[in-house]
Amino acid sequence: MDKNFYKDEYVPKVNRTGKITGYLGVVLAFTPALLLTVVYGIVPKPAALLTAFISGASAFGVLWFVEPISYFPVVGPAGTYMAFLSGNISNMRIPCASMAQVAAEVEPGTEKGSIIATIGMAVSIVINVAVLTIGAILGSSVLSLLPEAVKSALNYLLPALFGALLIQFGLKMKKHSLVMVIIALVLYTAIGMGVFNWLPGASNWLGTLGCVFLSIAIGFATMKNAAKSKA
Repeated sequence: MDKNFYKDEYVPKVNRTGKITGYLGVVLAFTPALLLTVVYGIVPKPAALLTAFISGASAFGVLWFVEPISYFPVVGPAGTYMAFLSGNISNMRIPCASMAQVAAEVEPGTEKGSIIATIGMAVSIVINVAVLTIGAILGSSVLSLLPEAVKSALNYLLPALFGALLIQFGLKMKKHSLVMVIIALVLYTAIGMGVFNWLPGASNWLGTLGCVFLSIAIGFATMKNAAKSKA
């Protein structure tokens, strides 16, 4: 692949299109609230808005930083824009992008890996929208026909998906993955024992934030040691 084309033409076009669609997504997200305000005159009190924002930020605010940092190396710039606009990032977009990279035998974080991830995510979005449309129409009637055992098994889909991803990437980076599994077990055990109760809302964000940034730090340290060994 021509690196000049990727960096000088592809990425700038992706950033330009991604920003436009992202801003449109923000406008569309606020459209119902604006309609309620303009058409029906329903205006929430500033205190209620602030309370709602604090509640949401305390529960999900850590993801505003963790998800872009942790997902970008896998899906690249185009995949990042697509993922945050379409949603279902961890349970659908990232797995589809990863499986596409495995099928195409390309490495995450490379230019080819970024393009393959974009294609995989685009396919997942098209299929996802089609399935959701059918599910919205027939979902309740179809689910009511399923046996209780099948309904209970559906609760394990997400853990099984993350387990498969762990094995997939763990086989490529055995030492790094083993160290991070141990760190995650220790960290979450400490959180469960209340060691970090002095931090506000630690149970909601500390585990994810700690694992992501510790993994990044260990990765950088491993790269530096490998570079020194080669030198």
